[in-house]
Amino acid sequence: MKRIDSYVVRQFFSLLGVSLLGFIVIFLVVDAVENMDKFIDAEVPKGVIAAYYFHSIPWFVSIGLPMAVLVSTIFTVGLLSRRNELTAMKASGVSLYRIAMPLILCSILISGASFFFEDRVVTAGNQKRRAIEKDYLIKSRSRQYSTKNQDIFLRKSDAFHIAIDRYTPKTLKAAGVVIHFMDEDKLTRRIDASTMVWREEEEKWRLNTYAIREFHPDGFETGVHFSRRDTLLAIDFRPDDLTKRAVSPQEKNYVDLKSFIAELNESGVDTTRWKVNLYGKISFAFTNVIVVLFAFPLVAFKPRTGLAFGAGMSVFVIFGYYAFIRFGQTLGYKGILEPVLSAWIGNILFTIGGIILLVRARK
Repeated sequence: MKRIDSYVVRQFFSLLGVSLLGFIVIFLVVDAVENMDKFIDAEVPKGVIAAYYFHSIPWFVSIGLPMAVLVSTIFTVGLLSRRNELTAMKASGVSLYRIAMPLILCSILISGASFFFEDRVVTAGNQKRRAIEKDYLIKSRSRQYSTKNQDIFLRKSDAFHIAIDRYTPKTLKAAGVVIHFMDEDKLTRRIDASTMVWREEEEKWRLNTYAIREFHPDGFETGVHFSRRDTLLAIDFRPDDLTKRAVSPQEKNYVDLKSFIAELNESGVDTTRWKVNLYGKISFAFTNVIVVLFAFPLVAFKPRTGLAFGAGMSVFVIFGYYAFIRFGQTLGYKGILEPVLSAWIGNILFTIGGIILLVRARK
């Protein structure tokens, strides 16, 4: 079987390379068409635009790899079936499981490589992309988008920390705000506010529905004040600090993100969202295994129309899978599910579904 394994693997990887290249080109073209007006309005130099998309390629590879694995699996099995090679293998006493084994092993190796690629290369590329956006797009007047930044944590000094769930640059409004005042690495005061809006006239923040807690140097709470009224807060912190220094999970690798979460926990900040993103880094890499488990039996179910049927069903499956992953993340963000379960629930259910399809397929 080594010769057949080698034949299947060569065909799989040749199709994978072509598919991945095609997806990268599509992503580059679509992103360029969508953002070119922003680059033109901000008068970004051509060399900078080229550097921006050069650093975007790792991210496009990461999100396009599962789709490329799906397409290459469909066409590998579909071509084997169309050329009657799959039938010949079965007639020789080779089971469907044995035929699928090299593709499944390849998907496992790809998943492991995908995790390390995303953890090292993609995060570095996202950091450089973000730096270009800060230097050229955010500074331009046209950079007043309605996009929301989430899970922000800033430390301007050892005496001042701030954590924000969501921030909208267009309205200068932050939600889910936690402010820490420190003295020699000890928490002395904590302010929790449901919303915080920047007032340009007074150059202060307006807090709504807030609580102020005072702490003893030994750590216990000495006083607390709750209010549902608005109040103005003058602190060494402006909206520019958010747009320039906001950090997203995509800009941190697994180790840095894990250390970051531990740091937030020590400051008393809710880290549910960050934990969901942390566990999601691992679970997303296994998408490559899941698409193979689904694609292989779908094509093998109907040998005559396997290619068209498998392609249609697998595309439906991949988009359904992504939708379910997002749904699980939302449940995790809301605290309905534990962060680990919310990140892995899609993988668990679709892996079970793929195994059931593989078992029910003609052997």
